[in-house]
Amino acid sequence: MDAVVSYSVNDSGKTHVTHDITLQNNFSTLYATTYSLSLENIDAQNVFAVDDKNASIPFTTIKNGDKTEIKLTFSEAVVGKDAKRHFFISYDNSSFAVRTGEIWEVSIPRLNDTSSFRNYTVNLNIPLSFGLEAYISPKPISSIETTEGKNYQFEKSEVAQTGITAGFGQFQVFSFNLSYHLENPLAVSSQTQIALPPDTAFQKVYFSKIEPKPTNVAIDADGNWLAIYKLSPRQRIDVVAVGSVQIFASYRKFPKPSMQVISDNLKPTDFWQASDPQIKQLATTLKTPQSIYDYVSKSLKYDFTRVQPNVQRLGALKALENPTQAICMEFTDLFIALARAAGVPAREVNGYAYTENPELQPLSLVADVLHSWPEYYDSQKGAWIPVDPTWGSTTGGVDYFSKLDLRHFAFVMHGVHSTQPYPPGSYKLGSNPQKDVFVSFGKLPDDRTSIPKITVAGETSFPFSNSTYHVEIYNPGPGALYAAYPTVYFDGKEHSRDFIEILPPFAKYEMNISVPFSLLGNNTPDVVKVALEGTEIQITTNKTQVIIGSLLILLTALGGIMMAILVKMKRITFKGLRKFGNSIYGKFSRKTHSNSNKA
Repeated sequence: MDAVVSYSVNDSGKTHVTHDITLQNNFSTLYATTYSLSLENIDAQNVFAVDDKNASIPFTTIKNGDKTEIKLTFSEAVVGKDAKRHFFISYDNSSFAVRTGEIWEVSIPRLNDTSSFRNYTVNLNIPLSFGLEAYISPKPISSIETTEGKNYQFEKSEVAQTGITAGFGQFQVFSFNLSYHLENPLAVSSQTQIALPPDTAFQKVYFSKIEPKPTNVAIDADGNWLAIYKLSPRQRIDVVAVGSVQIFASYRKFPKPSMQVISDNLKPTDFWQASDPQIKQLATTLKTPQSIYDYVSKSLKYDFTRVQPNVQRLGALKALENPTQAICMEFTDLFIALARAAGVPAREVNGYAYTENPELQPLSLVADVLHSWPEYYDSQKGAWIPVDPTWGSTTGGVDYFSKLDLRHFAFVMHGVHSTQPYPPGSYKLGSNPQKDVFVSFGKLPDDRTSIPKITVAGETSFPFSNSTYHVEIYNPGPGALYAAYPTVYFDGKEHSRDFIEILPPFAKYEMNISVPFSLLGNNTPDVVKVALEGTEIQITTNKTQVIIGSLLILLTALGGIMMAILVKMKRITFKGLRKFGNSIYGKFSRKTHSNSNKA
């Protein structure tokens, strides 16, 4: 039997399915009188059957639970060895293509009975209105774009085990509402920090609110955004962070990690035993991230019984020793350890992953049901590339290596340290913690432009010396600023510029400006201007005071010089100067004494 199955999706997401089937007789005396098409978990609407002459073929539809059987009865016999019967079965379905947020997701069921088909081809037709291909698994044998849409073709070997999963659109958007519960148990003031969802090469975060606002936001070596809070003695506060995240189909231009960070992401840790002989030996045979991903996703088995609070993290070596007891942490840890042992920088991501079916796409970091997946560093792309061997295993082989879906939202990255910082959902107080992580499909905010605020914090100077101005640049959000150059101008001419690689929302950058003191103010500007991203502030300097001070210095120096010349010419002697001074002092003393007697 040969079959060509075409799935034609229209602009609304409705899919018209056509099974083009050819039956060939193997014997001269045996031929087919009926044919049954079994559909599982598929709602078939508008079923129709015709032969190759467009004549209707009678059929019955039998539903039994989640299964639907379409049974055709042939009225005419096709007899003879190698004789062929050619016919078509078609139906409509509205669940193969579903719009989730900003993305059209397409899911085509796998072929269960491969032995019945000599040849089996799947054609997937997607309208242009769905947008660009974000991901598709498995890889099609061909793809052709026409004026009406794009056609993908798959053979039996590609669709036999996993079916087809695909996403179309440039990005996905999630809205989030996160709560953090902080407490200072000390009798003195202290400082603490929380991890906010950061930007990465695959996501862009916009904050509409963080309440209360942090004193600053720092960036650690792994690129995490750490909001800093100062707490009074015994103080407890609840922090709420609200915003949106844009998840991209492909990596975007993003600051590269330093060589030190790359080196740190090759080191062994307690959970990533990259120097263990067993891990090292295995890494020498696997070598590449693709081979490591394939090995981990096929070797480990997901253990749903371990999905419980305070579950012990096994780490890479114990995961290797207990392959049937893995959850997402073990899939991730083993990938990282093997990658590091193979000389590939790798790290862990904790975050949120959207799934309709946790049995196929499990989430098993129990604190607010988060997920864990690894990233490896691709030096050619200059980016951390996320993969998900857990879902690759539990879905039966769906490709989560070549291109991750648009359902993974990173909260924190662990590279230098294997456990810190803690992700949102981990900052809880009390014995009955509430749910603190809320994520849903959303839309991009209308306001996505960050306009920095520039203030002059103060001025420090000493007489006849340079003046120093302390400048603070603050990003009020909603997004981070990148490759920013705060530029200093003296009287309209550029004097200097700094470089800010990343300034997260609610973060501060501080800089000092030294305004020179110069004789008669020749090199002292009247106005100092600081400009950044369309924002600027002007500072009026003390140039007038500089000029007056310079004149006083000059007059004093000139008087001294004249006095020295007169002394040298003996027009004035030191004895005469002393006598003149005593005379002046005497007159002043007598006048003061006279005024005292009158009083």
